[in-house]
Amino acid sequence: MAQKVAVLGTGKIGEALLSGMIRAGWSTDDLMCTARRPERAEVLRIRYGVEAVTNTEAAKAADTLILAVKPQDMATLLGELAPHLTADRLVISAAAGVPTAFFEERLPAGTPVVRVMPNTPVLVDEGMSVISGGSHATEEHLLRTEAIFKPVGKTLRVPETQQDAATALSGSGPAYFYYLVEAMTDAGILLGLPRDKAHDLIVQAAIGAAVMLRDSGEHPVKLREAVTSPAGTTISAIRELEKHGVRAALIAALEAARDRSRELASGGA
Repeated sequence: MAQKVAVLGTGKIGEALLSGMIRAGWSTDDLMCTARRPERAEVLRIRYGVEAVTNTEAAKAADTLILAVKPQDMATLLGELAPHLTADRLVISAAAGVPTAFFEERLPAGTPVVRVMPNTPVLVDEGMSVISGGSHATEEHLLRTEAIFKPVGKTLRVPETQQDAATALSGSGPAYFYYLVEAMTDAGILLGLPRDKAHDLIVQAAIGAAVMLRDSGEHPVKLREAVTSPAGTTISAIRELEKHGVRAALIAALEAARDRSRELASGGA
């Protein structure tokens, strides 16, 4: 029997998932979406040929509900859904920092909940979605979740206790690279390059380095050493990075991101 899937709160991430499922072969007859604004819902209906419904209608009809609203809106949404859900539905959360226990306390007893932390490269099918099952989620529920998220990138299962660390590394990770590219572009301008040429050089270096990391199987230290000639330009640059504590700053930044994820999970503003 076909499984009906509803994406609730279909913003950029939700739309990427919807598009990915369709490309992966899901029938549009088995997909539904909701959006806060009626005009947004109509755009999605026309663009993808899926049914645009209310949250209540989704709760009544869908076998799997993907909740892609902002964390601060989740409690209100669950209050709207709970009266219409039964414990045989799968609830998938894509909200940063919200633990599965938060959902289990507000939904019918025994409802399976899976927590997922995607990152923004799902928009270009190169995302990483980190998956953790709640206390009632089975292997079948985890496989169903992976089938939804794999069309937009890779998936990785971790215990929920590691989700805050995964959020710091992967969920926020693209922002660190954009920050680095921004700084390197400014450096290129300082060194005399036009902005567009500096940008193109750095972006392609980043893409090439990422592909080598992914496909070579080599440790990053070995790949770095292959570029680092004795008394050359690269080692001179790395010496400056170490002198300015870039490695320590990155570790501190990731710890701060992890700690903030924990604060959000505990209800911190």
